[in-house]
Amino acid sequence: MGLFDGMMGNASEMDTEKVQDELEELLAPSEQVEHAYKLIRDLFVFTNKRLILIDKQGMTGKKTEYHSIPYKSITHFSIETAGTFDLEAELKIWISGSSAPLEKTFNKQLNIYKVQSVLAEYVL
Repeated sequence: MGLFDGMMGNASEMDTEKVQDELEELLAPSEQVEHAYKLIRDLFVFTNKRLILIDKQGMTGKKTEYHSIPYKSITHFSIETAGTFDLEAELKIWISGSSAPLEKTFNKQLNIYKVQSVLAEYVL
């Protein structure tokens, strides 16, 4: 992922083994990272048990917020695919107790259907 893509908020797929190692202390013993996507410094991680949003804050990124969302808390979701002139795809996730959806933007190189498929497997 180039710097320009990162500045535009686009996400790129990451190596799941690397993310698994980085999150070792955070994950449950039987939890496995199945898909991970990076937006500049932040991570969007699908495990076999939950969705983990990792928000690196501040100039140095040393302060980090880990937001864990059990799949059962996701009420519905939608995808918007990239068009001819619009090079971005978007995933929206609604979480119980929140009226506004969580929105993530992905670049055209990423298969948004794959992301949606992983989410559907655990939510449906």
